[in-house]
Amino acid sequence: MHEGVSDISALRYLLDNGARIRGIKNLHSKLYLFGQKQVIVTSANLTEAALGRNHEFGFVATEAEIVKRCRKYFDDLWKAGAVNLLDAQISAWETKLQELAERNGEARPKKRLGDEGREAEFSPFAEVSGAPAPQGVNAFVKFFGTSATRLPLDSDVFAEVERAGCHWACTYPKRPRQVQDGDVLFVARMTRNPSDIIVFGRAIGSRHVPRRDKASRQDIKRRAFKKKWPYYIRVNSADFVAGTLADGVSLNQLMAELGSDSFASTQKNAEKKSGNTNPRKAYRRQPQVELTREAQEWMHAHLEAAFAEHGKLSEARLKKLDWPKVMVAD
Repeated sequence: MHEGVSDISALRYLLDNGARIRGIKNLHSKLYLFGQKQVIVTSANLTEAALGRNHEFGFVATEAEIVKRCRKYFDDLWKAGAVNLLDAQISAWETKLQELAERNGEARPKKRLGDEGREAEFSPFAEVSGAPAPQGVNAFVKFFGTSATRLPLDSDVFAEVERAGCHWACTYPKRPRQVQDGDVLFVARMTRNPSDIIVFGRAIGSRHVPRRDKASRQDIKRRAFKKKWPYYIRVNSADFVAGTLADGVSLNQLMAELGSDSFASTQKNAEKKSGNTNPRKAYRRQPQVELTREAQEWMHAHLEAAFAEHGKLSEARLKKLDWPKVMVAD
């Protein structure tokens, strides 16, 4: 009956057949759970076209851990939805749509209606606010800048994202081999007054692929520093603090609180009682440093707190930046 409106008859059909329905704004994922033993994650809607004609993609999983995490994702969304859809609400929508149609003198009025779903702030990172970090996923603090080019704390985060290009790739002087698909990169900038390293964003990394993940002549022309830092770890699902570097998370604070448990190398040395255990010496002359499980949890929680207080750079603003095609470098 109206452009951009859910199918009222389908919603009523589901209610009439015992379904419970809750609404979430901006939800696009398709997840089908079958008890505790199987899950389907797919691009397909439950429509004749999607299931019979369209080219869709997805997978079926029966592994207990995958099913468990998908179930948690659904349960969290369900909780955020808060209230079940009632037949009376559908009737009210039908009346509203009919009134709009009559007022505009057409069967399909162009005026869009509001989204009546509930807000649910979900990130690709399910582990927030001190909850355990995902098992089997490593995390790194990726440094931008050098000791000679430290920025003041009042520097704008968006300007640094644009300068570094870290909304789509992190750069390295040599081929990076540590980061694997799905690993987390905490994006950080070296700062001064006081001397620190400030984490201002977070993204999911992809394994380096030779030839593909190397700066092209055009990339270097846009960002000259890539001549010496030409190798990429491409990232996705990046979130950045909306504000200045002062609104980010201090690596100095993490090291002060966790000591040798800050980084994988210092924790390992402490356990074997041999080698460097001082976290402040562990990342010198390195493009990144690997966090321990404890440090991952600490960083996720503190960065989420920064997002809650200062917000995130909007998707609309990030879209204005350069987003290159994935191509083999020339």
